[in-house]
Formats: sequence, structure tokens, C-alpha cells
Amino acid sequence: MRTPVASTNVVRMEAGTATTADDLLVTEEPLELRLGHGALDARKEFRLSVTMRTPGNDAELALGFLFTEGIITDPAQVVRSAYCEDVKEEERGNVIRVELHPDARLDAGKWQRNFYTTSSCGVCGKSSIEAVHAQCSIPIEPWGAIDAKQITLLPDRMRASQTVFKHTGGIHAAALFNRNGELLLLREDVGRHNAVDKVVGAMLSAQLESSNLMLLVSGRAGFELVQKCVVAGIPLMASVGAPSSLSVRLAQDSGLTLIGFLRGERFNIYSGTLGSPSQ
Repeated sequence: MRTPVASTNVVRMEAGTATTADDLLVTEEPLELRLGHGALDARKEFRLSVTMRTPGNDAELALGFLFTEGIITDPAQVVRSAYCEDVKEEERGNVIRVELHPDARLDAGKWQRNFYTTSSCGVCGKSSIEAVHAQCSIPIEPWGAIDAKQITLLPDRMRASQTVFKHTGGIHAAALFNRNGELLLLREDVGRHNAVDKVVGAMLSAQLESSNLMLLVSGRAGFELVQKCVVAGIPLMASVGAPSSLSVRLAQDSGLTLIGFLRGERFNIYSGTLGSPSQ
């Protein structure tokens, strides 16, 4: 069983004095995602991608990845997910195969083209945003006025539940909150994209209504993270870091409320409206 943390020995320097100590590191290992598709009597396998991730919640990662990248449009298109057994011993737990429903007619050539576009953010901002809108199956319902007091409480609530971060300090988090600011789901990963895919996969598995959720991420709000939020139909996204120009354009074009630099009692609103100061 792959674990999210690994132990190591370190030399710590303090005031010119060296001491040896044990330390914990966040685990980073590759995960290969394979797709099983086609008729039951003639299944085919497509090796879709390899991502560096922190082991744990791999089935959720796969489901969230397939959905937010537009490869599937309904979680019901996934029949099951399981680790591959016919691999080398050192690869066990690092190769997962997702079985798609026989009726899911997907073009492998289209998948390959989509991944080039997604990974490179397209050749221009306009084409990237148009590609996101084309794959959205869940339209965003506007969040409405932002409750400033509620928003500023979210980072501490997320941090309090980051178990791996407490031990390693080297991992990203993505968390989903309801309209009352209650933490519903949190996932951690060495890759911020993976953390978002994991929490979206958990959302889909739990059949939560995305229109009533807020997504908080521990890093910056880059285009690809905002893209995943838009495709998942989550109407409000906040980050402790900065957004990019293209992510702001996508948020504004999609009706997504986007908040950045959420630290302490401060934050910036890049898309959306602030509620009454009395809130």
C-alpha cells in the first residue's frame, strides 16, 4: 500500500550547530491512468496519461481528471476503477485502470488532441476559453453576493484539516465548502491540479450539488485550476495566491466568482460582487 508520507534523515543547522534528526516528506510518485473502453467482448485499453501525485484517493483523482478534462461528461460513464495487477512489482499501486461503460463512445484521437490543448493552454487565450466552454456540461449558476466575513474564515478551516501538511509542510490542498462555510471535502496532493481533481472526484462520487459549493485552493489560481472549477459547475473559487490574466478572463466569461490573495482578513475579488458590509 502506497503511503502519503515517507521518512528521511536530515542535518539541521541552528546557530552554527549541526544536529541529525528524523523528518517526514510528502510522497511523490507517478500514477499512470489507463482507460478500458469498447464493447464487453472486445475491450480496448488506452494509456491516457502519467501524473506525479501523492498516493491516496487515486480513484477520485482519476474520476475528477476525466470529468474536468472533458473526457467524460457524466460520472455514470465510469463503471469501475482498480489498480492494475499485471505490472512490475515496483509499479504496483501506481497504475490504475478506469473501465468506461460500453456505451461511452469516445475517440482516442480526440483525447490526444484535448490533452495537447489542455496541457499547453492552447495557442491563444481565446481558443483556450472557447475550448473550456465547449466541454462544459454543468452551466454555472451565479453565486451571488460574497459574504466577506465567511470567506476569510475558510483558509483556517482548511488548514486545520490538512493532516499531511501538518507533518510535511510540502503539499497542496483543495477543499469544498457549502454556503454556510462548512467544510465538506478536503484532499491533499503534491500537485495542486491533482488536489483539485481528487476533490472534484469525491464530489461526483458523493453526488453533491455543485451549484451550492465553494472551492478553496492552497496555491495560485492558474488557468487550468479555474478551468476545472468551471467544468465542474462550482460557482465560487478562492485561492490564497494570485490568479493569472487568463484565469480572470475565463472566470468573468463563465460567471465564476473568483477570489485571490485570500490571507487573514484580506482578499481581492477578480470576478463577482461583494455583499453588504453588514453581513
